[in-house]
Amino acid sequence: MTLSPPSLQSVSAGLLASIVGTASSFAVVVQGLLAVGASSDQAASGLMALSIAMGLCAIVAALATRMPISIAWSTPGAALLATGGAVEGGFPAAVGAFLLCAVLIIAAGLFRPLGRAVAAIPMPLANAMLAGVLFGLCLAPARAIGEFPAEALTIIVVWALAFRFRRLYAVPLAVLTTAILIYTTSDPAQFGGLSVLTRPMLVMPEFTLGAAIGIGLPLFIVTMASQNIPGMAVLSANNYYPDGGRLFSLTGVFCLLAAPFGGHAVNLAAITAAMCAGEDADPDPKRRYWAAASSGFFYILFGLVAAAATTFIAAAPPVLIEAVAGLALIGAFANSLMAATRDAETREAAVLTFLVTASGLSFFGVSGAFWGLIAGGAFMALMRFRRNTP
Repeated sequence: MTLSPPSLQSVSAGLLASIVGTASSFAVVVQGLLAVGASSDQAASGLMALSIAMGLCAIVAALATRMPISIAWSTPGAALLATGGAVEGGFPAAVGAFLLCAVLIIAAGLFRPLGRAVAAIPMPLANAMLAGVLFGLCLAPARAIGEFPAEALTIIVVWALAFRFRRLYAVPLAVLTTAILIYTTSDPAQFGGLSVLTRPMLVMPEFTLGAAIGIGLPLFIVTMASQNIPGMAVLSANNYYPDGGRLFSLTGVFCLLAAPFGGHAVNLAAITAAMCAGEDADPDPKRRYWAAASSGFFYILFGLVAAAATTFIAAAPPVLIEAVAGLALIGAFANSLMAATRDAETREAAVLTFLVTASGLSFFGVSGAFWGLIAGGAFMALMRFRRNTP
């Protein structure tokens, strides 16, 4: 199968996805690595390793499947590290736990029943979960007006005018406007003395029982439950049905490659997946894989200049980055919510899934996306059991 040429729209969607994927949670990743014993240089190396692994994995997955397979680092996993603290053995022991997590993810991908279980998620629940995941970001433009009215309104007006006259350029122009505002309103001292390239640091792993139980196993569970499974649901909600087992194993392989340099885990994306898989990435569903592949290319660039790129992004108020992402996701949110509630028979279960997911509920370090699917699925099963009971 020959590759179709990428469009400006798909490349722009990939750029936005990479910016959002980096800006939304890199601080959590750095904090998580520092919390488990990494030095500042080792944390920068870990950030670089994750970005490059994400990029390469996205390019391989997207081009091999011709589907918009988006990859992200494990934000729930980073939050777990940040709250768990250091273990005996320090950062080398944590790296050993990262390697254990990678092996477990590969094994999970090879375990076929897991892939079949993911594929069996009902479409109304998958769409409702996607809507719940996107809901918070879609509120960001309104929140941004409250915090930074001049900047937020400028971004929104540019987006709206472009959307009205040339929808193709709406999101790219909003991103460009945001970048200009960040540069012109930030303290120039924040951009002084930047180191352009980040130096990789190899960490020899140590394997300890404490790190395996305290980091490795929990990291595997939250990465699978909060990222990989919802990531598959987002793809299916956009009518893409890849082999989940192969994708899980592929992400596990790139986890193995990133771990010795301090990277904790990479996995399927959810929010950025919606950016690359929706119609705003390209009107032709068969060419949207270029959005995911493009995001991978930009992730690699961010990785190579991780220190400089993240310093620029860090200079921006997070709500402005979230606002431009929210504008890009309004269409995806509307489509997923409409698809989730179309069928009257499953409407209540879908709404329950949406509400639990959007609530931000978290148990045992696992995010609301997973619990939303559990709640909606349990309610759907209960309703069907009641109807089938004599």
